[in-house]
Amino acid sequence: MKLKFCGADQEVTGSCHMLVLDNGYSILVDAGMHQGAEQDTEKLNRSWLFDPAKIDCLLLTHAHIDHCGRIPLLVKNGFHGRIICTSATKDLAALMLLDSAKIQMRDAEYANKDHRRRNATEPAVALYSDKDVEDCMKLFESVDYEQAVVLNDHATAVFKDSGHIIGSASITLKVKVELDQEKVFGFTGDIGRPNRPILKDPVRMDQLDYLITESTYGGQEHENIHSDADRLLEIIKQTCVVNKGKLLIPAFSVGRTQEIIYLLDQFANERKMPNIPVYVDSPLAVSATDIFRNHPECFDKDMVEYIKKDPDPFGFNGLKYIRDLEDSKALNALQGPAIIISASGMINAGRIKHHVANHIEEANTTILIVGYCAKGTIGAELRDGAKEVWMFGEMKQVKAKIEVMDSFSAHADQTEIMAYISNQSIKKIQTIFLVHGEIDRQQALKTALEKFGFANILIPKLGQEFIF
Repeated sequence: MKLKFCGADQEVTGSCHMLVLDNGYSILVDAGMHQGAEQDTEKLNRSWLFDPAKIDCLLLTHAHIDHCGRIPLLVKNGFHGRIICTSATKDLAALMLLDSAKIQMRDAEYANKDHRRRNATEPAVALYSDKDVEDCMKLFESVDYEQAVVLNDHATAVFKDSGHIIGSASITLKVKVELDQEKVFGFTGDIGRPNRPILKDPVRMDQLDYLITESTYGGQEHENIHSDADRLLEIIKQTCVVNKGKLLIPAFSVGRTQEIIYLLDQFANERKMPNIPVYVDSPLAVSATDIFRNHPECFDKDMVEYIKKDPDPFGFNGLKYIRDLEDSKALNALQGPAIIISASGMINAGRIKHHVANHIEEANTTILIVGYCAKGTIGAELRDGAKEVWMFGEMKQVKAKIEVMDSFSAHADQTEIMAYISNQSIKKIQTIFLVHGEIDRQQALKTALEKFGFANILIPKLGQEFIF
């Protein structure tokens, strides 16, 4: 049996892991897109460390683009097996992948116009088209949480709720190695946080022999969401009431946006919300919110009780969802205070990039970053205290106030990761592989795991293989 690491190795994006059984049956867990502004990102996204045509099935942990974003390319390059995930993930993946294809085709068109002006010889080409997305969606099949899925005579998969985003799951693979023996592999995907709004808490995996775990926030602790609710309200009042400015919130369309809206909805119901307009400027976020409404089976008890009092936790007076591009452009000329929530969360693309470019040099503007930002993105630069950033062909001075609230992160911090895997026997688990994290975060988590008593903790490199 062979485990090969094909993405998100000593980095956070591009999740992809391959397990090849002794009989040659090949299982891929995730096929995510590499994100960020590094020079090799384009090359990484277009190449595979295996032959897609030889993969028998793909197990998808969740629908974030860094986990599902290259599935259409996988199919385009020859994969024709099963794609298995939860029902909510299937619905979200269709939405996310169509949006990704649209962005790529638009960017390629723009780049080709620019290339013609520069007399470039090679045209820009999108990784895949909307037709490729339609083709790959035909291979999707959905399963319930805790349902044993037979892959072949030797392997069974179980999806457990990981509490990261709606539909997200860890995946446990049980592989028969002899007549009455098996090896158990666990892929955490992205681990969510307990006691978060909207979704149920992460469900821990059963006893494993080998664990492949994310490590995004190794060595870090998040602030408490309850205390941060007060801080968010204070930021809103200071920015929009006292300074009469705009609060820009770059937020991922799936998960982060809905959490913020839900919190603002509670402020509105409790009459704490100032009388200012709130705009969700992201067609993807608008559609994703509808998917949230269609999957109440993923909601926690508090959310279920809340809906009994407020049937629409994602809507309140003063909130406007924006799909049309012209309406989005009109926000740039909007006078007076407002809250604008828009994608992407890293400010590396999407409508938020335009809003930030238009307001970053205004001292009464606040840009509130509420999640992880990959190296090379504008979000990462602002998190790191940049005084100027390059946007749309010109250098912008950072005069806006930059706030960061990691309590909104959908990723578990180190303490939460440790709690999530603390049910694993240190005597029975043979190896822990740390993925989906930058090397300094992985080293910090490795140290914490060793102090807990775990041994044989490895940090694989891209393309590294292990034989069992």
